[in-house]
Amino acid sequence: MFAAERRQLILEMVRANGAVSLRELARVVQTSEVTVRRDVRALEAEGLLDRRHGGAVLPGGFTRESGFPQKSHLATAEKTAIADVAAGLVEEGEAVVVGAGTTTQELARRLARVPGLTVVTNSLLVAQALAHANRVEVVMTGGTLRGSNYALVGSGAEQSLQGLRVSRAFLSGSGLTAERGLSTSNMLSASVDRALVQAAAEVVVLADHTKLGTDTMFQTVPTDVITRLVTDEPPPHDDRAGTELQALADQGVQITVAGGAGASGGGESMAGRRPRRESPLPVQRRGGPTAQLRSAGAPLHEQQASERARVADMRRR
Repeated sequence: MFAAERRQLILEMVRANGAVSLRELARVVQTSEVTVRRDVRALEAEGLLDRRHGGAVLPGGFTRESGFPQKSHLATAEKTAIADVAAGLVEEGEAVVVGAGTTTQELARRLARVPGLTVVTNSLLVAQALAHANRVEVVMTGGTLRGSNYALVGSGAEQSLQGLRVSRAFLSGSGLTAERGLSTSNMLSASVDRALVQAAAEVVVLADHTKLGTDTMFQTVPTDVITRLVTDEPPPHDDRAGTELQALADQGVQITVAGGAGASGGGESMAGRRPRRESPLPVQRRGGPTAQLRSAGAPLHEQQASERARVADMRRR
């Protein structure tokens, strides 16, 4: 096989799979890993793919989303805290839609005790979490099963959502930026998520800090359509996540930060009550009015002290 043919095949494999190991590439093109590594470098120099340790991925981080087994072990404590807070947004007797994802699955487990709740979902995992909830009605979309995340997708799922109207939608995704909003790596999943959004009066995005500032291939929810973001506190050194939170707040997204001392703990259901929320923590907009960045974790006296210090500083100026 000529080098040009080899590289074309490598590129096709990466485009089809999102990420491929050097070992697998060498096996398919029937050459050594040393030769494949050289081919990958050449393709990277042309901007056609990115090298990663032991493999190659689509450029710019637009990779195929991880499967459920991988995602279920990522940021588990953060997802639990986010689900605790999000469950407190749901009132008795509401009708909501819940999209697919590991964070929304955690939310569903906490919604199981909300009396009179109706949940519309395209996720088998969400439906399974609610299957034995006697006081919750579960409505599933039609569609074709997508095995990597146990979700129903395609025209059947989208058509079943036509004419539906609920109070709010709870969605997750692969990435969230202030510029593009929520995005995912799969076209079919993105299309169904957009249909879920069309059915809801409000859109609540559940995204841990690892997804902040990450942009993936298919936009699902533009920033101006997101009503609220429930996330966790980014680590102090994570400047990207902190900057993205500020940018989202500047665009009018209500932000609730979970997982602090004031947030509800662990895995207990929060049905029928709201998590304890303190006074809003002001965040100064760039060139505009004050945004409200809400914290479920910051104690009230700390927020009041911060506000007094800010006012005193303004007077000195």
